[in-house]
Amino acid sequence: MTTTQASAATAELSFPRGFLWGSATAAYQVEGAAAEGGRTPSIWDTFSHTPGKIVNGDTGDVADDHYHRYRDDVALMARLGLTSYRFSVSWPRITPQVTADGLGPVNPEGLAFYSALVDELIAAGITPSVTLYHWDLPQALEDAGGWTSRRTAELFGEYAEIVAAALGDRVPLFITLNEPWCSAYLGYASGVHAPGRTDDAAALSAVHHLNLAHGLATAAVRRAAPAARVALTLNLAWVVPETDSALDADAAWRVDGLQNRVFLDPVLHGHYPADVLADTAHVTDWSFVEAGDLEIIRAPLDVLGVNYYTPTQVRHWTRERPKENADGHGDTRASPWIACDDVEFPIQHGPKTDMGWSIDARGMTEVLLRVAREAPGLEIMVTESGAAFPDVVGADGRVADPDRVEYLRMHLAAVHRAVAAGAPVSGYYVWSLLDNFEWAWGYGKRFGIVHVDYDTQVRTLKNSALFYADVIRRNTVRV
Repeated sequence: MTTTQASAATAELSFPRGFLWGSATAAYQVEGAAAEGGRTPSIWDTFSHTPGKIVNGDTGDVADDHYHRYRDDVALMARLGLTSYRFSVSWPRITPQVTADGLGPVNPEGLAFYSALVDELIAAGITPSVTLYHWDLPQALEDAGGWTSRRTAELFGEYAEIVAAALGDRVPLFITLNEPWCSAYLGYASGVHAPGRTDDAAALSAVHHLNLAHGLATAAVRRAAPAARVALTLNLAWVVPETDSALDADAAWRVDGLQNRVFLDPVLHGHYPADVLADTAHVTDWSFVEAGDLEIIRAPLDVLGVNYYTPTQVRHWTRERPKENADGHGDTRASPWIACDDVEFPIQHGPKTDMGWSIDARGMTEVLLRVAREAPGLEIMVTESGAAFPDVVGADGRVADPDRVEYLRMHLAAVHRAVAAGAPVSGYYVWSLLDNFEWAWGYGKRFGIVHVDYDTQVRTLKNSALFYADVIRRNTVRV
């Protein structure tokens, strides 16, 4: 691991009054209780129990046991001074008997859990933000085609309406999807995420049906909870060509098309990028896009959520040398980058996180300003930002994580630069509140500002949590 050097505090950067300071988690990563409360398997249950898919054979069966310990975890949030908590709802807890024929009966135990969590947050003075989908598709729907099926998008809209009707009297913001890029490309093209398929045509079909699901869910939330606002969270990339050559610029444009524009363009502008359609025409004819779909997808947003972790550097590749694949998504035979066979992701120099992801906070500013340019006036929230480092509890019982403190300092300053330049950013959610099940990496990577001993479930505030609490208290970051 390459560490960063903390700079001496020389100034205080103040954030707007009422700025939301939060942290985020996802259901499968923290809840545990995989077979409790009427819950049925999701694609991540199946994937994590498949030998060879997860480092060390880890699963989310127990995770952080948040299902049983949520009251203590909310107390921790209150101790830190969080003003908001972003959590996701597990679809298999809400309609556990779902099939392609219909959702089946609503599970009262599932709704009761999330209702109790919402009440606990409100009692602690913490505003709940609900993500309706953070990757845990019911396995029964994957068996019927998953996100390659239009029916999944339709049922997602119905599920969204159930959750919004149950929680919308107390939840002011519903986020439809988290990072559909990951669901589509890592789940269906490279196969490093659930459901583990490697089919480029399926991945592009999933892109569209996820976009459609967002549009249908947006309408559903507004029907069920008219007072609530609706958001979409995208992991937008700051795509940087290695040189100013025409070939590297073309490589960056194509990667930008797959990562950013194939989601931004239909949601904000009501069309798919013509170059992406042309570049992928040999894979699919996009006939799964039906009349009226783009109008549904383009339903006006109240908030756009932005997740940013690391820059994406690219260059043109020729077969004269071995290909580098330092894109941060696993070195696999199958690639998430469809129609980009002549594009590579070079190994970058400089500081990196424990994930091997390069640290460059300039990308945070750039993606926020991009959204501000493309959608003037649209409210923006940073819905995830954080870093994994190999944290340990010291002999003094504390967890010193100076690299994470500096990462957060740099990225908060980058958010401030975007705000100062006119980007209407209203909140920041650190990823993550707790160390947790980090998908294909299992429990080997720690993103939390709170350390979790997975054997005892003891929580320990890291120094980064204390740093963040000070930022929240002051509404400023010292740089």
